Order: sequence, then C-alpha cells, then structure tokens
Amino acid sequence: MKVNKTVIITLSAVVMTIILCVFATQGFQNKAIGLEEQILTASSDIEVQEKRRVDLIYNLVDTVKEYDKHEAETLKNIVEARGSKGGDISDVTTVLSAVTEAYPDLKSNENYKQLMTELTVTENMMLDYRTNYNKQIKEYNRYVRKFPNRMILNLLGYETVSYTYLEYNSPSNATKDLFNE
Repeated sequence: MKVNKTVIITLSAVVMTIILCVFATQGFQNKAIGLEEQILTASSDIEVQEKRRVDLIYNLVDTVKEYDKHEAETLKNIVEARGSKGGDISDVTTVLSAVTEAYPDLKSNENYKQLMTELTVTENMMLDYRTNYNKQIKEYNRYVRKFPNRMILNLLGYETVSYTYLEYNSPSNATKDLFNE
C-alpha cells in the first residue's frame, strides 16, 4: 500500500507539472500573439492614414483649384464690367454688390490655409502611427528575446521581427507644383 501511495503522489506531481508547463507555455504564446496583433494593428493604422492622406490631398487640391477658378472668373467679370462701362464707378459698384451677395466671401487663401492645416494634421498623425508601429515591434522583439520566453517561443516558432524604422521619404517623382495645370 505504501508503494501505491508513492506512485499516485509521483504521478500526480508529474501530471501537475505537465499541466503547469502547458499553461505557462500557453501564457507565453498568448502574450506573443497579443503583441503580434498590436504590430498588425499599428501597421494597418499607418495604411489607413496613408490612404487618408492621398484622398485628402486630391480632394482639397481639387476644391482649392475650383474655388480659385471661380474667384478669378468673378474678378475678371468685375474688371470687364468696369472697362465696358467706361470706368463708371456706380456700375462697377452694382456688379460688385451683386457678386458679393451671390458669393459673399472671396478668400481663396482660407482654402490654402485649410489645405495646409489638414496636411499638417495628417502628417503628424502619420508620425504618431509610425512611432507606435516601431514601439510595438520593439516591445514584441524584447518579449521574444527574454529568458525563459526565448526558449519556449523558439520551440513554438516565434522569432524576432526584423524591421527598419518606417520613415517617410518623398518619392523622387512626387508632384511638386500641385496647382499648375
């Protein structure tokens, strides 16, 4: 009977040790999976902001161009009205009043300011998301390289992620004169 108790206790200890190892291994793996997901999310955030940047630039540039055309046309009509009436200031004032009522705010510089503000905000967001991506990679690599994580995660196929810091380098063929047709 004494042998049976010893065998049962030994087997119980072995089973508990195995269960403990399985849970510990699974804990290491779960943390690594969570860190990988953070990397993927950070990468996706960058892609979303890059798309936002492209959409924003094209939409705002088109808006500013169209408003500039409208403003130029309005000013041209005023000048033509002044010239065709022999410089009669009362007729020009009437035309200007009509234009002002129809289009009360002829300030294309406000559109340019808005464009620049939106682009600045977008670029700052890109910087933040790139910084977050780099941080997530560092955190993952640090976790995977730590002892005993390294030993367990290497057996499960986890390795450090090689990367270079994501930085924005303007392509050499980037448009430099957005408003010149």
